[in-house]
Amino acid sequence: MNNTDTTPPVLILTMKWGTLYGPEYVNNLARGVARHLSRPHRFICFTDDTSDLIPGIETYPLPKLGLPDGLGDTRWQKLALFAPELFDLKGTALFLDLDLVILDDLEVFFNDDAPFRIIRDDTLFRAKPLRALNPKRDSFLASVGNSSVFRYEIGAHSYILENFVAAPEVATAQFQISQQYQTAQLAENGNLNYWPEEWCVSFKNRCVPRGIKSYFADPTLPNGAHIVVFAGSPKMHDALNGHGSRLHRRIGNVDWLRNAWEAV
Repeated sequence: MNNTDTTPPVLILTMKWGTLYGPEYVNNLARGVARHLSRPHRFICFTDDTSDLIPGIETYPLPKLGLPDGLGDTRWQKLALFAPELFDLKGTALFLDLDLVILDDLEVFFNDDAPFRIIRDDTLFRAKPLRALNPKRDSFLASVGNSSVFRYEIGAHSYILENFVAAPEVATAQFQISQQYQTAQLAENGNLNYWPEEWCVSFKNRCVPRGIKSYFADPTLPNGAHIVVFAGSPKMHDALNGHGSRLHRRIGNVDWLRNAWEAV
């Protein structure tokens, strides 16, 4: 935690469970936050395995969804962040997925008073014209928030979890993933607000040159980008290790991105 002044610390939250992501993802994310956030903050990881995490990272158990026995589903685990009480944590929290890289100042993510902010998922992907065949579905999907990066007040949106727990079978039948359900709940309560499009960008669709251009130029960071998100493929570990190219898309040199992720 940064103790340069008496401002109450903001909370930086992330989650790690299972074996898909090793401790280096948590450690590198924490270092990236420390480099790019000057205000007082606490870095907190909810996890089932605290081994090999660097000093300064606070750990808590994975919060429980509160579902009846037999209905556990880790695809919906993030909804537990919206419990009325989240352990002893209080205040403003910025949630960050593990598979992203911070490239610029995080202060901008705390400089407004909107009750909730999130990435608009459609800004991370190419246009999908065929979705227009189902206008109602298209309209909803265009509104979905991508939960890789979102800010909220602990306990202020407990209706999301409470409504899910009250009817989990309905929610899982109607929505494919938790961020769709989360979006619908936020919109219904007038709390759905998005980050500016240029702040959180897709590596594949905004950093990598498109089509044949990718064979003549390496990926670059777009102007105004603060966070690079890995939506779809290639996955972060593939891109950082020189993999993920396809016939229609060369990945090229990403030393700038790898150096930002691995910097100590």
